[in-house]
Amino acid sequence: MDQAPQGGSRDWAPRSIGLLLGTLALATAFIAAYVGALHQPTPRDLPVGVAAGDQRAEATLAAVRDQTTIIKPIGYDDPGAAEHGLLSRSVYAVLSSRDSGLLLTVASASGPSATSAIREVLTTAAARSNTPLEVVDEVPVPPADPRGVVPFYLNVGFVLGGYLASTVLGISAGTTPRTARRAGLRIAALAVYSVLLGIAGALVVGPGLGIWHHDVPTIAAIGALAVFAAAMLASAIQGWLGVAGTALVILLLVVLGNPGSGGIYAPEFLPTLLRGMHRWNIPGLANDLTKAAVYFDWRSAGWPAAALALWAVLGAVGLVTASLVRGRRAGASHPTPTRDGG
Repeated sequence: MDQAPQGGSRDWAPRSIGLLLGTLALATAFIAAYVGALHQPTPRDLPVGVAAGDQRAEATLAAVRDQTTIIKPIGYDDPGAAEHGLLSRSVYAVLSSRDSGLLLTVASASGPSATSAIREVLTTAAARSNTPLEVVDEVPVPPADPRGVVPFYLNVGFVLGGYLASTVLGISAGTTPRTARRAGLRIAALAVYSVLLGIAGALVVGPGLGIWHHDVPTIAAIGALAVFAAAMLASAIQGWLGVAGTALVILLLVVLGNPGSGGIYAPEFLPTLLRGMHRWNIPGLANDLTKAAVYFDWRSAGWPAAALALWAVLGAVGLVTASLVRGRRAGASHPTPTRDGG
């Protein structure tokens, strides 16, 4: 009967136990993040715009604020500025006065969960004061996506595809390229892959499912950027840390990234730790950019687009740097290709 050498078993056991313990910790963190963030989503400080001098609307919001922390009034100099705040996604709704009562203008495409909560609170407040309230949805979600979850799940797929592609290349060719040239080839391969996955995702939600018929090029471009940013971040981390770096990638992009993206629920529904995460993590940035491009004529798209591009550049630089430092070191120590140094 064949048996593995005892020395090999001793080398194998600590590494396997370590990987299992790491996986256990990662899975526990996954459960804690998702259940902790989403088990009882409670809105706090949902921003609602109001123009200065609109006394009836200001009084209504002030009265509501005294009773609950669900809504947070945001003052603007004039109605035009408040309207701009709504269309640039700074606020979810704008409350204004009219001859017959109050007008609540919402943009449900920013977050149906948020606008529903705002509508419920202000409808109740108006009823108590016998003030008529009309609600107008200026930027609605499409009928094919009444809960507004398509941007979130679409970008989950893009980000998942990005870090999986990086992981597959790391397993097959080594997590750390031996030379800058090999790093460049890996970056080029992931760039082509990103474009293809961006196009595939756009075709699925466009012609395939009939959700966004006229935005296929836009979604394809955003998808390619999101996939590439995720792939480059994963490649850089894996390039420096080896296969074990995949755990850190999953922690950043999945365990914290998805619940903190503000996709399933608006950020104001999340625990304090996760509320601002969508402004810098890749899933949140991709989600924000998709909404800005598809529903808001690219308003508020500047930061998400720039931040995703920055992640992609930093990841590419990180991978090349890892190849110059760790790759050369591995090449000098192991002339033949190894799993983490190919």
